[in-house]
Amino acid sequence: MKIYKPTLFLDLQKCKQNIQRMSEKVKKNNLIFRPHFKTHQSIQIGKIFKEFGINKITVSSVKMAEYFANAGWKDITIAFPFNPLEINKIEVLSKKIDLNILISSLESAEKLIDSTNISLNYFIEIDAGYHRSGILADEIAQIERAIHLLSQHNFKGFLTHSGNTYNAQSTNEILFIHQQTTLIMKDLKSKFTTQFPKIIASVGDTPSCTLAENFENIDEIRPGNFVFFDLMQYHLEVCDLANIAVCVACPVVDINRDRNQIVIYGGGIHLSKEFIMQNGMKNYGQVVKLNDLDWQESAGSSYLITLSQEHGIIQASDELINEISIGDIIGIIPVHSCMTANLMGSYKTLDNQIFDHK
Repeated sequence: MKIYKPTLFLDLQKCKQNIQRMSEKVKKNNLIFRPHFKTHQSIQIGKIFKEFGINKITVSSVKMAEYFANAGWKDITIAFPFNPLEINKIEVLSKKIDLNILISSLESAEKLIDSTNISLNYFIEIDAGYHRSGILADEIAQIERAIHLLSQHNFKGFLTHSGNTYNAQSTNEILFIHQQTTLIMKDLKSKFTTQFPKIIASVGDTPSCTLAENFENIDEIRPGNFVFFDLMQYHLEVCDLANIAVCVACPVVDINRDRNQIVIYGGGIHLSKEFIMQNGMKNYGQVVKLNDLDWQESAGSSYLITLSQEHGIIQASDELINEISIGDIIGIIPVHSCMTANLMGSYKTLDNQIFDHK
């Protein structure tokens, strides 16, 4: 394994299995599947989704929408609040593909009216408890006002993201959040289906979409992280370590055996500085052993405890510290695969293919 610098490895088999499992759940529940491509941001990985018949996608920026539109995707939702400063690009793109934008407030609707004279497809973003952006579901007057203002545009339905599942303390809490979200969306949709019989309710977070089996009253799901999973999903008990499809290979550059610490070439600019708490310490990534065809969990508990720009410090188990040498390559399972993939910029498959990243 010829690695000289931090390199993001992709296990294609695990990636395909993750896509297949979610695709089967979608078919079982008769849902629209619009996976969020912000996790992988790769044309080659996008082609794998097409193998499973998926032709609708979600992105998180106009730039990302342009990237995938140029790769042949024709039905794209930008699941990020409408930015009037990008209206010219949105107009151009909407003439080429079926593009959906997101209206997250009454003021956002007013900005759209002021920005364009052409008709656009839009969803109204609903705040179902995450409190990041969107109109609260019980603010019916605001929702009605927004729809009235946007009468020349095409109302597609309601969209929400239950990002609060990532802060859950148990799988039961994740499922409770999902249940509450589906009830909120059901009640909201029922108030508007007479006037708009074709509107849909769209939800999209990996924890609930992976764990839940009941999607009654939901029309569309938009999970993204499931394509790779990561250490955060593992600690939420959403996936097994064996499901995680990405790993950062990092060179060992120094060792302090008295402190059981290993210094790697792999820092915040490679892994991001997101962490989970473990044994009262920050865990920036789980250590795994690499071989030529795969990675496997390291003996004992070894994980990244410190990250600076280029450096990472691993608190190693006795077994690992006794077998490691400077110049070895060690694997790190990232806490957040979306952020890590974005920072790393490309993927190296286990059979030495290089996959792009936007």
